[in-house]
Amino acid sequence: MSDTVNLLNSLGFAKTPAETRVVVAMSGGVDSSVVAAQLKSEGYDVVGVTLQLYDHGAALARKGACCAGRDIHDARAVADRMGFPHYVLDYESRFRESVIDDFADQYLAGATPVPCVRCNQSVKFRDLLSTARELGADCLATGHYVRRVEGAHGPQLHRAADPARDQSYFLFATTPEQLAYVRFPLGGVATKAETRAMAAAHGLPVADKADSQDICFVPGGRYADVIEKLRPGAAEPGEIVDLEGRVLGTHPGVIHYTVGQRRGLGVGGGAPLHVVRLEPRARRVVVGPRAALGVSRLAVGEVNWLGDGPFERAPDGGWRVAVRVRSTRPPAPARVLPTGPASAEVVLAEPEEGVAPGQACVFYADGRVLGGGWIARRDAD
Repeated sequence: MSDTVNLLNSLGFAKTPAETRVVVAMSGGVDSSVVAAQLKSEGYDVVGVTLQLYDHGAALARKGACCAGRDIHDARAVADRMGFPHYVLDYESRFRESVIDDFADQYLAGATPVPCVRCNQSVKFRDLLSTARELGADCLATGHYVRRVEGAHGPQLHRAADPARDQSYFLFATTPEQLAYVRFPLGGVATKAETRAMAAAHGLPVADKADSQDICFVPGGRYADVIEKLRPGAAEPGEIVDLEGRVLGTHPGVIHYTVGQRRGLGVGGGAPLHVVRLEPRARRVVVGPRAALGVSRLAVGEVNWLGDGPFERAPDGGWRVAVRVRSTRPPAPARVLPTGPASAEVVLAEPEEGVAPGQACVFYADGRVLGGGWIARRDAD
């Protein structure tokens, strides 16, 4: 199960499991529950922690979202069955400031944010990690499908053994210091079916629980509804224009559209049109043919580098890597040309479609995560 092993301790510590305290981040789902149960069965000193990230009462009615009220109950039930302490921490204000407000502000600016990355980057791997240290834990363990591998220069982040479950895209912002402290015991598990079998073997009540699908605070995937609630009056009507600026129609608000969108534009006739870019200040949605979606150059900022050697000391021609510009896309060949200590230009070998500011661009080499950054600009936008 573990991604790091030595003779005494499956988590890589030079002491027995009983002498090793592990805080497990428990969302209430099957993955983190299995991590906690398995580590407890191996003899570790396990402490389960579940984060209350938004209104507990409202969360009870939400299905398909992580960290909801039912999930807190399920996490506690797993802890009771396995016999380890479980705590619920109120992180609502931190989550709103670091994740929800950032999501709303980026969306209003015409970006396509990835709040799950921000949550891992701030609330989980910053705030929760700090809490784990305060509890005297040797490490923080999560149910993410990603592997932590000891390399010549320290811990490395690698894609999961199961490509279909790999979550490395959402963890690119993990810093080297955080990576030294965090463990991902499910990274080497072959399939989700194997995880569920482990849950059943431990008699966990969540063995058959469905996976979360939506962003936890966006039930049903209705982004615009959330933005309008957070920022009343944000949905101002405007024009839908083509690439030459000709007005083709009107829209009820830029927040209802995303780059690459084809359906629901309300303009017809001729070849299918897609959203090419959003211009929130002008309240314009720019549309064009599918060919206009192709992007070959990106500017990225807030780069987190996990490779060997300083990021800015790239070889001639830049870092030759594979990049993912969306979580659902396979890594594609590219060159990363540093333009500063935490910024770069990414040159793709082949154009990618549906790329938008606010998305993450993650760098890989042979399955290892070398880091990544946030897309600030595409081509000449």
